[in-house]
Amino acid sequence: MTTSHLQQAILEKKAALAATASGPLADLAAKCARVWPFAEELDRLLSAAFNTVPHCHLLYAWDVDGIEISSMVQKDSIDPSWRGRDLSDRPYLKNNLPFKGIMLSSVYLSQYTEQQCITALQAVTRDDKLMGFIAADFALSDLLDDQRLVSPITKWQQFRGDPSIRGTVFLQQRIQSVLDEHIDELNEQIERLMTRHGVFHAKIHYSSGRVSLWLLDDPYNYRIHNVMEIVDPDICLAYPIHAFPKEAKITPKKVHDVLEEFKALRFADETIYLRSSSLNIMNGMLGLTFSCDGSHYMPADEFLEKNLSFWVGTLGATAGGDSAA
Repeated sequence: MTTSHLQQAILEKKAALAATASGPLADLAAKCARVWPFAEELDRLLSAAFNTVPHCHLLYAWDVDGIEISSMVQKDSIDPSWRGRDLSDRPYLKNNLPFKGIMLSSVYLSQYTEQQCITALQAVTRDDKLMGFIAADFALSDLLDDQRLVSPITKWQQFRGDPSIRGTVFLQQRIQSVLDEHIDELNEQIERLMTRHGVFHAKIHYSSGRVSLWLLDDPYNYRIHNVMEIVDPDICLAYPIHAFPKEAKITPKKVHDVLEEFKALRFADETIYLRSSSLNIMNGMLGLTFSCDGSHYMPADEFLEKNLSFWVGTLGATAGGDSAA
């Protein structure tokens, strides 16, 4: 199995942290091994080395049984109140601990600082015997100060829904909704709003007869309209004229073509039919949810390459349990 884009981004951030922390923590562990397990000496070494570990906000030491033997050492303080505390229930102790070198925990909530953090564990050895570990905590807020986001996935993804819905899909039938009765007017209006009035994302709920719209000029809020509101020609008065954005990943013509394909999928089969759909012109992605509760997210260009027989065949097999959706 290949590593996903998201997993790769997480691994890169952890690798960068390990590369930064491993050298200073290895040096600190070598010094601590010589005075292990004397708390006062460990505190002195942890405090002296604190500024050598970039972004670290807490250092402490514990033995192979998970008992803390040092104080909690921060940049300007040493707190001995946690000496002797059992740390064996900490999230990072649920993994295989390193005999040598460094290991990074997953993100968890620190009981001491009440912040989300990652702990780097550095093994402390003497004469090839594992004595315990130096723990360095890094606050997530400090590690993510670069504000870089993981790029969203823009390839076809499929998700299965509720098994109970898939199991009874062939016992159901599409019921004509008010939206179905006005679908040509609705598609025409959505196309107009997306190409001329600054709507960049639209979601259509066919059975319940509603449409949700997101605007380029007000992206943090969305508008919900029922069928009769959205097909009213005067609705355009509520959405000022806005040029089609140059940054859009699809063309106005493709907005029209996608909406027409949505309509075709809604009426293609009376048992397996489109329940809701969405289109985002800025990233060129669309979403489909069918009566079998399978959901698909894919680029509009890839969607337009498919035909109805592809979807009906794929979804029929999915509902029957023969393939993933």
